[in-house]
Amino acid sequence: MTETPVWLARSAYERLTIELAQLLRQRSEEPDMAEQFVGDRADQNTEQQLLTFRRERESRIRKLQELLQNPVVGQDPPDDGVAEPGMVLTIRYEDDQETETVLLAHHEEGAYPAGLVICSPDSPLGMALPGRRQGERVRYVLPDGQPMEVTVIRAVPYRPEA
Repeated sequence: MTETPVWLARSAYERLTIELAQLLRQRSEEPDMAEQFVGDRADQNTEQQLLTFRRERESRIRKLQELLQNPVVGQDPPDDGVAEPGMVLTIRYEDDQETETVLLAHHEEGAYPAGLVICSPDSPLGMALPGRRQGERVRYVLPDGQPMEVTVIRAVPYRPEA
């Protein structure tokens, strides 16, 4: 199976890089922070909160490091009507008359404008869309095992508003 590249808008890449640097700095400064956080009241509840905080931070660091390992940054995909990461896709589900517009990209909080629906390339729909052309129908399987069909109405490169 070919791995889908991690596509990030330049602004998203910059925000995620800054967040990773802050988390790594926070981790390196933690002995001082832990003493301030726990202080003289080292009860079991406080220690549990600190452990939970550390676990969540380490999980976020790993996720950011994976995303930022070899991303495709700020390179617009070709405007050829073919779905791929970095494209804004207008799709219609089965017999529905309504369309939905999504950005095929990894979802990261604050990386893209509010209101823009993100479709992860790792989701069932996101794995089915790459390589599909405008007007093409694609069937995929939902997590509950049910089949779903969508039609790609339009595929254009994402262009953030400056």
